[in-house]
Amino acid sequence: MDAERSARVSSELGVRAFPTLPTLLDELDAAIVVVPTRAHFDMAREGLQRGIHLLIEKPIATTLEQADALVAMARDHRALLQIGHVERFNRAVRAAKPYFAGPRFVESERLAPYKARSRDVAVVLDLLIHDIDLVHLLVHDRVAVVRAVGVGVLTELDMANSWLEFEHGAVANIKASRVSRDASRKLRLFQENGYFSLDLAVGSGEFYRLRGDIDRAELAKSEQPIEKFVERIKLKAPEGEPLKLEHESFISAIRGESEVVVSGDDGRDALAVALRIVDEINKSLPKLRDATPRPQQPLGSA
Repeated sequence: MDAERSARVSSELGVRAFPTLPTLLDELDAAIVVVPTRAHFDMAREGLQRGIHLLIEKPIATTLEQADALVAMARDHRALLQIGHVERFNRAVRAAKPYFAGPRFVESERLAPYKARSRDVAVVLDLLIHDIDLVHLLVHDRVAVVRAVGVGVLTELDMANSWLEFEHGAVANIKASRVSRDASRKLRLFQENGYFSLDLAVGSGEFYRLRGDIDRAELAKSEQPIEKFVERIKLKAPEGEPLKLEHESFISAIRGESEVVVSGDDGRDALAVALRIVDEINKSLPKLRDATPRPQQPLGSA
């Protein structure tokens, strides 16, 4: 521990500093684990074995074995375990949720500028896993088939595009990049009665719902203005900063006022799909490298 930095932060924020992790944990009933992903398991294990309720930032851990162990510890020590998939609290998602009716096709795009603090994990565990969790929330089904490609630019893996097929027919195309110039988080969903367009960065969205009184036979005879067969619903939900709502939900669950929003099992399932995507990308990388044309040497060079 950096004692000098600890003392400075303690003075600036007016909080107590603890010399070791065990001395801190001895004082706690609940905690939020916000450390580099590679340290999630070790930190969470210390807390759960003491029966401390934990909110762990996503992803739950780096391996399925670690995730399974944490879920088991939480159960055995009767500690609540919530995973920080904060997009579930996004205003656009909260506004659209009452209209979801079994989406059959989901398309997401998550772009972000490069941040050095995320170097410890691939873009799949850094960014794409947000949308893996959202797709699980929307589709309510298990992933049967995973196809994925990706490339590294500044680290081993910075861009990924994956295609997920679920057991009962739904599909999802999700892609992410952390080497983009501008940030963007878009989500589009198609279901039998309409289409959603959500802007997660802004927290807004629209639902284009098929009118219940349309005459499909008449519609097929000639072109009709979209207003004739679709009603546009501007999606609205109460204001609320997602991270604050996430923390409030954690406290509410500890008090027994509500269920955990994102359980340890939810976090484990998202990690399982994320790791399958990484495996598929790793399989494709050698083929991609072999197929990439090499720069030609200038004439006359040795």
